[in-house]
Amino acid sequence: MQKSYDFGWLERQVDEHPYPIFFAVLSGAHMYGFPSGDSDYDVRGAHVLPLEDVVGLRARRDTVDVMHDLEGRELDVVTHDLKKFIELLLNKNAMVLEQVFSPHLIEGGDAFDELKEIAGDCITRHHAHHYLGFARSRWEGFEESRRLKALLYAYRGCFSGIHLMRTGEVETDLTTLAAKYNRPDLLDLIEAKQAGTEKMQLDPSSIDKHRDYVLELIERLEKEHEASELRETPEADAKERLHDLLVRVRLQAR
Repeated sequence: MQKSYDFGWLERQVDEHPYPIFFAVLSGAHMYGFPSGDSDYDVRGAHVLPLEDVVGLRARRDTVDVMHDLEGRELDVVTHDLKKFIELLLNKNAMVLEQVFSPHLIEGGDAFDELKEIAGDCITRHHAHHYLGFARSRWEGFEESRRLKALLYAYRGCFSGIHLMRTGEVETDLTTLAAKYNRPDLLDLIEAKQAGTEKMQLDPSSIDKHRDYVLELIERLEKEHEASELRETPEADAKERLHDLLVRVRLQAR
């Protein structure tokens, strides 16, 4: 699979991972379309534990979280063993679903392409619960901090959820979503965030306007969930296909 950018230094950090990487993507504000100049880098993905660690008595590292310092900015690399990642995917975890469909690929291959194809058959209407919780928590965070970043996260959760319920497509970039849903005012907020800092705050005079609209979007997402024609559970053969993929990858990694 072709990689989407040329951050060679980011690839080198992933290469230092203690286990073989199954796939890795750039997540966080970069995936959401509004990184500022001082944004940290969030790398997410899956690794493959050696077969000996899986069947033996050694302590398993199902999740690896490694923090790097890059000239004052953090690079947070979090990966799950492929089995755990697949289990999260089957349990309607929208965070791992978004990682599979992130446009910012650092590492991946043919087996990852296969995972991505199967992941499309794991999308259900119940992924709306993640987006509702995400939007509500980020709005609460904004009410406390007044930070533009928190507000954009709330909008992103609402529109990503609404778009998924309507179309079955995973879209995490708020710039793209703002254009799709005719919200040019959000583009102005995104530009302000990109030109500013992670901690910049919103003009207090516009808070009430955004409160009304975010709460309206949360209500709309609830209705989209109720009306969605997406499947209730993953496709019947998705689990078996993922099982076969996991076994092949595990045995090849010996």
